Amino acid sequence: MLVKRFRLLIRCPDKVGIVSAVSAFISERAGWLLEANYHADQSAGQFFMRHDIKADQMTVTLDEFKAQFETLAQQFDMSWWVTDASEPKKVIIFASIASHCLVDLLHKWHSKDLNCEIVAVISNHNKLRKHVEWSGIDFHHVAFSSDSKGAAYAEIETLLDQYQVDLLVLARFMQIIPEQMCSKYNNRIINIHHSFLPSFIGANPYQKAYDRGVKLIGATSHYVTTQLDEGPIIEQDVIRVSHRDDKEDMVRLGKDVEVQVLSRGVRYHLEDRILTCGNKTVILE
Repeated sequence: MLVKRFRLLIRCPDKVGIVSAVSAFISERAGWLLEANYHADQSAGQFFMRHDIKADQMTVTLDEFKAQFETLAQQFDMSWWVTDASEPKKVIIFASIASHCLVDLLHKWHSKDLNCEIVAVISNHNKLRKHVEWSGIDFHHVAFSSDSKGAAYAEIETLLDQYQVDLLVLARFMQIIPEQMCSKYNNRIINIHHSFLPSFIGANPYQKAYDRGVKLIGATSHYVTTQLDEGPIIEQDVIRVSHRDDKEDMVRLGKDVEVQVLSRGVRYHLEDRILTCGNKTVILE
């Protein structure tokens, strides 16, 4: 039986009484805390909170919760939102030629390891069409060239409006997202970069890592901003390499890290575990 649940996320200036006030608000409306996570950033003077609330017996609807919570939010100068956790977020995946990140996400979605609704895949190549259509998901090929990117992104914007998506995932899409789209989907576009940022920003990071003779390679999932590969970092991991490994070895080893880092970053977002603070993230696990 599906349990009705609300998720409440809060960021506000740190002060005494926040946890008590929020807990009392939920309790007074017959909410049941299933999970509560907090973090105080003393250097920034900010407080972060995530509540997973069992809402079966609550005396208010989600809309009533939002309206009534606003008074408390103003008292503590909160940035906040509350969602119905029983409604899966709608996701569109962007891909290109590399299949490993896309196929991993499709597998985790198909096996219900990711609680979301993947509504479509958009690609600038047709190579991955069969993978996607086998899963029963819409596939849209949007052609890109050096002089047609404006038209391509206009077509993509139309698709995004049509599907009314909550999250965009760049599964090795390898195209720069325009500023307008970055702003419209602020903190709702997740990219996987195949290096341990801030090292080796931009294209061909495995070649750069090989040329530099690194002993660790990694991957980074991050929110996309107008600054290439410099958005808030969500998740990272690494694997050891040595002088015996050539570039192709690094690519092969790195793919395993990429799929893990991307899927974990996507999961954190789907479960409303991420709050941003400037160009950093707080992951309330």
